[in-house]
Amino acid sequence: MLNLGLILISVCLGVFGQLSMKYGTNQIGAIDFAQPLQFLAQAFTNLYVLAGLALYAISSVLWIITLSRVDLSFAYPLVSLGYVLVLVLSASLFKEKILPVHYFGVLLIIAGVIFITRGR
Repeated sequence: MLNLGLILISVCLGVFGQLSMKYGTNQIGAIDFAQPLQFLAQAFTNLYVLAGLALYAISSVLWIITLSRVDLSFAYPLVSLGYVLVLVLSASLFKEKILPVHYFGVLLIIAGVIFITRGR
């Protein structure tokens, strides 16, 4: 149960890292490839981007701990729950359009995770 908790915490931190970086880049705007250094300077001084990177770093440390304790073949498929959370939260926080086919994909991911965790 502890191992599953570590996996879920790592995944959630990764998700919140993504959401934070997206929020920060929404504030900055799209990268202008003619001036990439300007974009990078803005990104690496934006608190939301930095918070997202920090969350990713913590998630990575927890992931390394997880991999020392469980089989990769069990842990890695559970990372797909991050896709589910990002899809749902992106729709609610950023008003991104989610198509019915996306929801079908989410159901398939959840079914796969259930099958994988039931085997343990």
